[in-house]
Amino acid sequence: MAAEHPPVIVHPPSPSGGRRITVRGQIVGLAHGRGDVAEFLRAAGLDPDSVSLDDPTLVEWRGGDIDHWPRPTA
Repeated sequence: MAAEHPPVIVHPPSPSGGRRITVRGQIVGLAHGRGDVAEFLRAAGLDPDSVSLDDPTLVEWRGGDIDHWPRPTA
């Protein structure tokens, strides 16, 4: 049986510097920083104050960690 992913996935940075956010398999937006991630969680019905963004059981960071927000490429 395959391991389950956390409910929130922050995908690798795109060329624009944003990172796609999915909650329970649904794309909820393109974040450009931690504040955006919290806002998308709120909009998806999760309380960002009770969700620790660095808790690997809740949030999976792909292609960089919580501090990896590259500038857009030209």
